Amino acid sequence: MAKLIDGLRGALGHFAQAVPFRIVPAAIATAVLVILLALPVPEGLTPKAWGLVAIFLTTIVAIILKVMPIGVMAMMAIVIVALSQVTATSSADAIRDALASFASPLIWLIVVAILISRGVKKTGLGSRIGLLFIALLGKRAIGIGYGLAACDLLLAPFTPSNTARGGGVVHPVMRSIAHAFGSDPAQGTQRKVGTYLALVNMHANTITSGMFLTATAPNPLVVDYVARATGQSFQLSWTTWALCMLLPGLACILAMPLLVYLLSPPELKETPDAAGYARRELERLGPPSAREKVMLATFALLLALWANVPALLFGPAFRLDPTVVAFVGLFVLIVTGTIDWDDVLSEKSAWDTLIWFGALVMMAEQLNRLGVIAWFSQGLKDAIAGSGMGWQAAGAVLVLLFVFSHYLFASTTAHISAMMLAFLTVGLQLVPADYAIPFVLMMVAGSTIMMTLTHYATGTSPVIFGSGYVGLGEWWRVGLVMCVAELAIYGTLGVLWWKVLGYW
Repeated sequence: MAKLIDGLRGALGHFAQAVPFRIVPAAIATAVLVILLALPVPEGLTPKAWGLVAIFLTTIVAIILKVMPIGVMAMMAIVIVALSQVTATSSADAIRDALASFASPLIWLIVVAILISRGVKKTGLGSRIGLLFIALLGKRAIGIGYGLAACDLLLAPFTPSNTARGGGVVHPVMRSIAHAFGSDPAQGTQRKVGTYLALVNMHANTITSGMFLTATAPNPLVVDYVARATGQSFQLSWTTWALCMLLPGLACILAMPLLVYLLSPPELKETPDAAGYARRELERLGPPSAREKVMLATFALLLALWANVPALLFGPAFRLDPTVVAFVGLFVLIVTGTIDWDDVLSEKSAWDTLIWFGALVMMAEQLNRLGVIAWFSQGLKDAIAGSGMGWQAAGAVLVLLFVFSHYLFASTTAHISAMMLAFLTVGLQLVPADYAIPFVLMMVAGSTIMMTLTHYATGTSPVIFGSGYVGLGEWWRVGLVMCVAELAIYGTLGVLWWKVLGYW
């Protein structure tokens, strides 16, 4: 018996070390699936629709608990949907449904944009841009803050991984500047200037993520949900998104460094050496390389094509789909040698995004097709209508519930996938048609504003928080204030701007 027990212990020990997933979170996710499937099918849903709900919610729980990387969890969903045949009556049709979303141009837009952004880091252009802003604005701590914010804003249209932009490009520049002034968490001097700069680094990243369709990975998913909720009557192209978010976004980016300065003031107010440090680093880099120049020219080309400049000059026949434009930019970078095919193959985040994004879009499509979204939306609508609140209050409650429920999520994508389509659908049933678009745009803005709240809210958060410059309490306090401030800016200036644009 002792040998048997030792053998079991050894097997369990090997299993615990060898399996690539976290056992306790995996057990919780499995329990969620079993419990949901054991529950009676709710009135108004078919058994297959409820089965898909169980698969979807289990996938979201697994992503939140980080059972395995999000791409693996998405692949799990694809496998279970295909095996269970909850969307079809045959295995062939089920796998066709499970893989259908991988033909979506929106998914490929974000994948190709991630591949393009590799050139920013490889050529050193991102670091050069950051140093240029510091050289221009770095005589005071607040000036450095504005320089970091401007750097993130300039890179945002072309870096769909906000983690790569804020954590991989801007954050190293921020840390170098902090170290140059002797602001180091290891020495207990982080508050000299590092805490302030780290908070600016974080909040600039969240603001710019909401200003462009290609500024963070979940944005195309938001576009897809908006189109579905409005019956395709309101579609956010790259240009439409940028135009709608331009004025409130710029107001947020202008106010943020000052507000953070007031909330978490640096000990070192004057930083006359920062500009000198940036100039020395620029001298060390030397003049822009040929690859940097090609990268800049490609950015200009992409921006012109995404803004439909050829169509404005020569007519609608020259309008190009945003995904076509992205592929053009990628091809230019490859044929000019700015990046090579090995760079494309080794950009794991792009192919990871293809899998998890495709799976989440697929489940959203099938939930909608099987009537789940309509069923949930009707229930939520009835609950709000039964409360007796007016449509203005109902719209505000939906936006606030959506944003502040992000305290429960460690993934922006998981949050958007779980809640946004249903909340949009309910809101559009309660808000009069004349005011529907402002509600939709507030929900769109909220999908990135919520990134401010916690140190696990988005991929950039743990990178910056992990550097040790900001304590947990201060991170949450500043994050809450910034969230409320940005919602207020979008709810006032943004709504007025959308009136000027003719959306209500």
